[in-house]
Amino acid sequence: MLKKTSILFLLTVNWLTVGLAANPERSVIQIVTSSQQPSWDAPWRFEPVRRGGGSGFVIKGRRIMTNAHVVSWARQILVRRYQDPRPYLAEVEFIGHDCDLAILTVQDEGFFENIEPLEFGELPKVRSTVVTYGYPAGGEEISYTRGVVSRIELEPYAHIGNRRFLGVQTDAAINPGNSGGPVVQDDKVVGVAFQGLPGLENMGFFIPLPVIDHFLNEISNEHYDGFPTAGIRVVPLQNQAYRSLLKLPDNNLGTRVDSLLPIPSTEKVLKEDDVLLRVGAFPVASDGTILYQGNRLSAALGFQFAQAGEAVPLQIWRDGRQMDVSLPIYVYDADRATGYQYGSLPRYYIYGGLVFTPLSLDYLKTQGRAPADQSGIEAYYELYYRRNESPATARPEPIVLASILADPVNANVASHGSTPVDKINGIRIEKLDDVVRALETNTNAYDVVEFLPNHNFEILEHGKAAEANPEILKTYGVPKDRRL
Repeated sequence: MLKKTSILFLLTVNWLTVGLAANPERSVIQIVTSSQQPSWDAPWRFEPVRRGGGSGFVIKGRRIMTNAHVVSWARQILVRRYQDPRPYLAEVEFIGHDCDLAILTVQDEGFFENIEPLEFGELPKVRSTVVTYGYPAGGEEISYTRGVVSRIELEPYAHIGNRRFLGVQTDAAINPGNSGGPVVQDDKVVGVAFQGLPGLENMGFFIPLPVIDHFLNEISNEHYDGFPTAGIRVVPLQNQAYRSLLKLPDNNLGTRVDSLLPIPSTEKVLKEDDVLLRVGAFPVASDGTILYQGNRLSAALGFQFAQAGEAVPLQIWRDGRQMDVSLPIYVYDADRATGYQYGSLPRYYIYGGLVFTPLSLDYLKTQGRAPADQSGIEAYYELYYRRNESPATARPEPIVLASILADPVNANVASHGSTPVDKINGIRIEKLDDVVRALETNTNAYDVVEFLPNHNFEILEHGKAAEANPEILKTYGVPKDRRL
């Protein structure tokens, strides 16, 4: 199923690899899905079932690799072999939404007969040629397109929405229907096609081997935790006067640590204004980059080779001297709501017809809001910026009044759209559980709901709202008043 963002759009694709097998086409799989997403602004409901498709390819262990976005929210997954009309049932064995990769298994072991697994190669060079294979635009026959690797850098991964990993840009034609298929060079898979840029023709991106290897190493332990996060923000350190003040050598190395995420393991090792000189085996330049296989890339890449729980050796400059430290890194999920969420249903609480739900990127997208939309600016500030600009006032889980189920008891309550809730009955709302507590423990005659940023408020009669709630749920076909 396709998902668009303001910058990137995902492509459902299948690829064939010209591998070592006599008939490599047999290793490329067509995937057909029936998927159903929840409705984030009416969180007790689901969107209509949609039919989508993509591609995959067989790897060692009788498994199929594809994109996570191809099979996300799938109710049913069907796979077809090359030139075989019979559909086979498949299921997700492992899925990495952050890196947009997934592994499928097929219930019928006969599916893999006479199919050779494709082998993996290496990160391709810029200006080298690759071939993509797949079933674009819903076609039933495999399509082959050849293109040149034009750029290698850290790219925003559109499926998750708030993570950047290594990505490779190519001018090989990649169209809807190609996602999940292999990109091949020298008879080996060098990537998995996954997204493109809207409005630009003959340009797409594929997930390269370093990301794929990390994913496969992680699932070798029969689980997937995700890519760990160091939680470090660095800024260039190229001002010569400042470098002299810090007594740094004049070698164009070192970038300043500007801020840290509230990760205890990171805060124990690093401080703001430390100078990062080396990450693992990679010297860090003064502009915050490292050199990786001939490509000048963000130093963030140096942390992405480690698995969750592993320590990354660092060389830093602090108080006029060089230090060697070791930084353990872990998966960071405190910012989960700032990206797209998968695998768990949206949470909500309904009282007097007022529907409260956590503020998230998924919810904002249902409102058709963009960051430049002034009507939603407060919600974007709460979700993305307050934690950086004013961490002491940030809420772990901002709550919004998502909608109002119209009833006489709430007839005078105005819809506040995606405006975050500040307080209810004098209780500061930090998370959804606070909404429940504030309303269900109220002993006053009225419920007062205050909104950010100017403390605008709405009032319900407490007794009438509580009494009307069961009938409101029945009227609107809501099975329960909460999912916490």
